[in-house]
Amino acid sequence: MPNQKKTVAKKVVKKEKVTKAVPKKTLSKVPAKKVTPAAKKKDYNKLALALHKKLKGKLSVVSKGKLETRDDWSTMYSPGVGAVSSYIAKHPKEAREYTIKKNTVAVISDGSAVLGLGNLGALAALPVMEGKCAIFKEMAGVDAFPIVLDTQDPEEIIKIVKAIAPTFGGVNLEDISAPNCFIIEERLKKELDIPVMHDDQHGTAIVVLAGLINASKVVGKKLESLKVVIVGAGAAGRAVTLMLQKAGISQIIVTDSKGAIYAGRPDLTGYKKELASTTNPEKLMGDVMSVVTGADVIVGVSGPGTIAPAHIEKMAGAAIVFALANPIPEIMPEDAKRAGAAVVATGRSDYANQVNNSLAFPGVFRGALDLNVRAITVDMKLAAAKKIASLVKNPTAENVIPPVMTPGLVKAVASVIR
Repeated sequence: MPNQKKTVAKKVVKKEKVTKAVPKKTLSKVPAKKVTPAAKKKDYNKLALALHKKLKGKLSVVSKGKLETRDDWSTMYSPGVGAVSSYIAKHPKEAREYTIKKNTVAVISDGSAVLGLGNLGALAALPVMEGKCAIFKEMAGVDAFPIVLDTQDPEEIIKIVKAIAPTFGGVNLEDISAPNCFIIEERLKKELDIPVMHDDQHGTAIVVLAGLINASKVVGKKLESLKVVIVGAGAAGRAVTLMLQKAGISQIIVTDSKGAIYAGRPDLTGYKKELASTTNPEKLMGDVMSVVTGADVIVGVSGPGTIAPAHIEKMAGAAIVFALANPIPEIMPEDAKRAGAAVVATGRSDYANQVNNSLAFPGVFRGALDLNVRAITVDMKLAAAKKIASLVKNPTAENVIPPVMTPGLVKAVASVIR
């Protein structure tokens, strides 16, 4: 019996020693390690609603001069301002030097294609246009103003924009659906003497080309030799196609909801018929699965689910996937990589390689306003894409597009607009 007691005592002592041997610091760290991975993602929808309600919109008008003395009133307004008006009447070309015109852009939408949300109308487009104006100001120092129009008639929109154009040094068209966006932009470019750009088309195209310039380096392929399939034949799809062609890529197949676009397809009209005349040289027919075999690049500018892992599996090795629908891309990056994609880009900020139009349009308009450029040409857009690409010094699969906060971005892009 005495021996049994000693044995029990020894066991107890051992347990006590084990317990004491565990450092307190180690114990205190255990809960922290379990909590960190489970941290909740921020709900940006909820945060945005709260912020916009608090701010009552994102913009305000600020006077550049003070009205504190009699002289202030007499020079900022009457009688002195009359001399400025009389001078501009005689020298209209100098209006930019005496008014806000030199540094002001109109951001115009009819609400027919708001983000990826569809035809929400003018009022629902206003927060997006305000956001665009905030980007103009914060990134490029451009005074932009949102103008949403309660009409979706192209002729009426053209008439309105022409009527208000004297106030502005440039026009940024936004969230206007195809084909109206093509009609409106082309007419305004011809009939106004200030730069006009539909950012959904050209901003997207500039950044896509910039990304592909670097992605081709990462996968060891020549840009001009890439075979590209574009899923989506709307405004962005058309603009991306034209930009890639300008960069020297000739093997491009564009698909819409009915399949590949090719010369002679019976149902094609308007801009799609024009696209067919310069793309898909082999006249391949069928859906995306039918034409994606051996493709080096697939660019999605359509909607969620239109690119599947099976598509990527049929592509050439070291495939490049740009899935740009927002907020939900055509295929999620992790799924694309599992299917064999070497480089993946999306329109989202929470993944690598964000195709963000803000990389392009602030610098493009900054350059145009500074040098009184009357039209933004294809060559300028091509130069902007190359300049953006050059800001990534050593491209990798996770870094083919520079972040929007890259130092010197706006200045670099503005430098090639001339």
